[in-house]
Amino acid sequence: MNSAEFTTFDELKQSEMRRVAIISSLGTLIEWYDFFIFGTMSSTTASLFYKTGNPYGDLIAWLGAFAVGFMFRPFGAFLFGYIGDKVGRKSTFLITLSMMGASTFLVGCLPTYDTIGVTAGFLLILLRIIQGLSVGGEYGGAAAFICENCPQDQRGFYTSFLQMTAKLGISLSLLAIIVFKLSLGDTAWLQYGWRFPFLVSIFLVGLSIYVRFNLKESPMFMEAKRQGGVVGNPLVEAICLPYNLYYMFVALAAVMGQGITFQTANFYALTFLQSTIKVPQITSYIIMLIALLGTIPFQILFGWMSDKVGRKPMILTGVALSAFFLYPLFYGVYACRPFEKNDPKQPFRESYDPVLICFYLWILNVFGAAAYAPMAAFLVELFPTGIRYTCVSIPYHIGNGIFGGLVPVVAVSISTATRNVFGGLFYPIGVCSFGFFTTLLFAPETLGRDIRKIKKGSAARLSGIDERSGYSELQRRSGFVSAS
Repeated sequence: MNSAEFTTFDELKQSEMRRVAIISSLGTLIEWYDFFIFGTMSSTTASLFYKTGNPYGDLIAWLGAFAVGFMFRPFGAFLFGYIGDKVGRKSTFLITLSMMGASTFLVGCLPTYDTIGVTAGFLLILLRIIQGLSVGGEYGGAAAFICENCPQDQRGFYTSFLQMTAKLGISLSLLAIIVFKLSLGDTAWLQYGWRFPFLVSIFLVGLSIYVRFNLKESPMFMEAKRQGGVVGNPLVEAICLPYNLYYMFVALAAVMGQGITFQTANFYALTFLQSTIKVPQITSYIIMLIALLGTIPFQILFGWMSDKVGRKPMILTGVALSAFFLYPLFYGVYACRPFEKNDPKQPFRESYDPVLICFYLWILNVFGAAAYAPMAAFLVELFPTGIRYTCVSIPYHIGNGIFGGLVPVVAVSISTATRNVFGGLFYPIGVCSFGFFTTLLFAPETLGRDIRKIKKGSAARLSGIDERSGYSELQRRSGFVSAS
């Protein structure tokens, strides 16, 4: 191994692990800010780009554009997962970060419907597609990069910093909106101020590219490359070998439950506050910001706990609690609504309680954190180095991107069609329940796996999985893993 080219795994554990985790997570944080600012701005920008003649129609159109980004995340996972497993982790997520920064900046430059008509909406969707492709290539690389650099018994803890970035990204977007809106006033905010949260992205991305550029490539990837462990076509091997395909479906089920919880607790909850129960806009942003920031310590705690009790128990607990309490918690939020018949022209109701609303949403986010905190470590520990970027990215972005990303538009559409404020919850509760039972029945426990020893091999039956190690005896014999 050429020591001038990269540091050994053992040396890196002692000297650079914290730096690697922080810098990798910083880049992902900026990506999430760019990706999620689109969703947190929905109540302001929907009518600027879409004119359906109905406020709910404008909102659904904007949320549809928001969902397009999620739906293109799997395509980014296919594309950049392939590149990341062939070329390397570092180079790939530098590309995705640059794409995200440019597309978000351009959203802030777009003319609105009043200037160019329906073309504004189409251009918005095009930029949203680029955002989706970009974020689809980011997460898998960052998760693999951190896990391939950190001690085996601390993967849950170190990757919890990466998992924390999604909530921090939303929090940062909410904070940007609050600062600009309060500084400029309502009139200036609607005229031009809404552009600033998108435009500042270019500076954040520039900073992140600078610090990421100085990272070294993953030593585990470089070692695999030196030993011929980089496969000819990672995508083909990922989806054609039964072992890999099986675990990609297992990963998808786990991520579906977690992703639905995350999107419901954040973006649908924000839409519910602003559009369904008419909480004042700034108040709704502050409620969500406090609820999210109050969850951050639990994200780290649950990641650390997964290094002690396992990934699977934490994921199952978070998904189960979310599915069971979604309806009661949203009912509690509705009971605290500010106006009778949701009419902002009326005085506030006596039972209007922003603090209690915040508490309910905080509980829901804590449940989601239990499922999300160990997810990166769980996914990475399923797959060998040569196809890890691809195999982590694809199920994550299908489960979290498509099934999770559709929550706001599907839930709002169901509620509008049924005239039931809680009707939209049937979708997340159903998907959450499916994810829970599938993960319970088919997912292995991955805690304790040495990811350096996961090998590619011939097709093997997947019966007899040892829940302690996560491998079946037949898989050991057939060459998927080497003997410990």
